[in-house]
Amino acid sequence: MVWENKTILVEFFLKGLSGYPKLELLFFVLIFVMYIFILLGNGTLILISILDSRLHTPMYFFLGNLSFLDICYTTTSVPSTLVSFLSERKTISFSGCAVQMFLGLAMGTTECVLLGMMAFDRYVAICNPLRYHIIMSKNSYVPMAIGSWFSGAVNSAVQTMFVVQLPFCSNNVINHFSCEILAVMKLACADISGNEFIMLVATTLFTLMPLLLIVFSYSLIISSILKIRSSEGRSKAFSTCSAHLTVVIIFYGTILFMYMKPKSKETLNSNDLDATDKLVSMFYGVMTPMMNPLIYSLRNKDVKEAVKHLLNRKFISK
Repeated sequence: MVWENKTILVEFFLKGLSGYPKLELLFFVLIFVMYIFILLGNGTLILISILDSRLHTPMYFFLGNLSFLDICYTTTSVPSTLVSFLSERKTISFSGCAVQMFLGLAMGTTECVLLGMMAFDRYVAICNPLRYHIIMSKNSYVPMAIGSWFSGAVNSAVQTMFVVQLPFCSNNVINHFSCEILAVMKLACADISGNEFIMLVATTLFTLMPLLLIVFSYSLIISSILKIRSSEGRSKAFSTCSAHLTVVIIFYGTILFMYMKPKSKETLNSNDLDATDKLVSMFYGVMTPMMNPLIYSLRNKDVKEAVKHLLNRKFISK
């Protein structure tokens, strides 16, 4: 451990896949390719949502925010993870770790709240279509998006502030690819029950409450769809929300699997993560942002047409 005046911890060691050089090389290639797809896919969705006037609706405004969020979320950890795979020095400064914790938690919280807002948007579109443009006006959906980002920033600032004030003593090894806030908190040589309580309250407010909004919205949506007599009408109504529902299932399904799956006795008695935990964490951090553009483009006619229009316009301009 590195100390300054023997009292202040100045860096952490990110264990990641240390000791497995072949796996590190494999993961470097996989994550690098995924990161390129994340930038291209989400960047394209942002571009078409801005350039194509047909997509200037609340749903695509939220989708543009989600894509920008995914780019920011992965950029907070993926580049440093890639560098650590190729470098023998796998350390990160205390301040750098604090910034990574803040940004990662802020992006994750914002995504939870934003998915809840998108569920409400789909509820209004399907269950109250005649009043959709009144309820989901620009004066409504822009503050909803801003509120999502603000919630993420406030939650992350509060939790990160309390974590960086903790004393760290005999252990500076983070058994993770990045500075995940819970992994850092467990290294403190002090009572962290207060931090755990704050995290519980934050999880309830910013993760479970949006999930309840999503469940409630989709219960009403499914009930409304089942009342439609024609199969064509039911299919059309469901297609408008199937992409968002798929994203929600992947996002929350991965979180539930990560935190609710049974732990081995060895894992329970230590701070170590097993291989499955690390792989699931990687899936949550990289795979989900990569899949979002694919889900929305493959299952959405408007997005596919907007991409074709954008490509045709580029070829014509050349």
